[in-house]
This record gives sequence, structure tokens and C-alpha cells, in this order.
Amino acid sequence: MSPKLELLTPENSQIIFIDHQPQMAFGVQSIDRQVLKNNTVALAKAARIFDIPTTITTVETEAFSGHTYPELLAVFPDQPLLERSSMNSWDDQKVRDALAANARKKVIVSGLWTEVCNNSFALSAMLEGDYEIYMVADASGGTSREAHDWSMQRMVQAGVVPMTWQQVLLEWQRDWARRETYDAVMALVKEHSGAYGMGVDYAYTMVHKAPERVPHGPRLAPVPAAPSPQAAE
Repeated sequence: MSPKLELLTPENSQIIFIDHQPQMAFGVQSIDRQVLKNNTVALAKAARIFDIPTTITTVETEAFSGHTYPELLAVFPDQPLLERSSMNSWDDQKVRDALAANARKKVIVSGLWTEVCNNSFALSAMLEGDYEIYMVADASGGTSREAHDWSMQRMVQAGVVPMTWQQVLLEWQRDWARRETYDAVMALVKEHSGAYGMGVDYAYTMVHKAPERVPHGPRLAPVPAAPSPQAAE
């Protein structure tokens, strides 16, 4: 039986965030950059909810790429940042050691750029480390739509499993009866899942009559305006 038939669980997976730095994001053309950041931070928060072992890499921070998204660092304030010079994270021994220490073969990947850092890491980690790679396509970005898409296809042909960040989140949750993570997952969905999150808010407040999430001022009743003199003529 292929291990890829196993669903992702909080016990069998780890995650790596590769080079989510501003200069790398500047070059992304395959996805709106704000959407990319939203998805990446949402994936990070999901990993925190389920206590997933996490690795964060950086490349040429001072010389070229700049500092990792503050929003990502805020999710993992104590996480070491594994700096390197190589485009391929697998070429840095710190990264190999971090992955090995987590002792989990299913590696979820979010990174920049898809066609360079993600692609080279995925193929190398599969070939030399015998890892299974789960590439989060909407929390990664390439220098063009074509660069991202063709790189994803190359990786899929090699055995990489393509995913989206919300797919990862819900696969970890799996069952809404898991109350220990339910509230945190719902809070994450409301904040980062767009229309899905809006739907959750609507269902909670309009169907289940839960209080609104954010307190606000009084809702003033409609007051029809008097017709203007011009309209009366």
C-alpha cells in the first residue's frame, strides 16, 4: 500500500516554510501577493493549532532577500531561522538535521519560488531523504503563472502530492467532534478563509444566534428622509 494513501494527521506530518521573505515575494507573479501571505500565515497558524513540528528557512537575508514576514514569525516567535546560501534547502545540513529530528516522513512544503527552491528541495528530499512531499500550491508562488504551474506538474510527475492550505487544515482536523481543536480551527477559518469564513460567521450569528465576534456601536433604525423641495415640485 502506498503511504500517500494515508491521510495527513498531526502525528505523521511536519512542515517547512522556505524563504518567505520580501525580495522573494516581490518576484511572485503566479498569485496575488497578499493572498499568498494570507494563505501562508493561515497554514502556519494551522500548524500551531495542531502542534506540527515546523522548520523555517531563509536565504541571503542580509545580502538580498530581507527578513521573513513578520506575520509568519509572530506565529512561531521562538522558532530558529535556518539561514543558508544555497537555492536548495536540502543542501544545508541544518535543514536535513531539523527534518530528521522530527522523525516524520510526510513533509508539507510552503515556499518561494515554486520553480526553484520548492522544486529542488522536493526532488532532493524525495531522492536522498526518502521523504514524502506535500506541496501547498496556494501558499507558494512562482515568477509567472507558467513557472508555477509547470513546476507543480514536474513535481507531481515525480510523486509530489499537490495540496491547498485549507485542505491541509481540514485533513488535520478530520472530525468536527474533535473539540480540543474545533474552536481554534473555526477562529482560523473566520480570519483567513474568505467566503468560507463569512459563511461560518453567518451560520453562527443568524442560524445559531451566537453573539457577533466583534462588539460595535448601536445599530440605528432606518429614518426615511423628507422629500426635498425640488422633488415635491
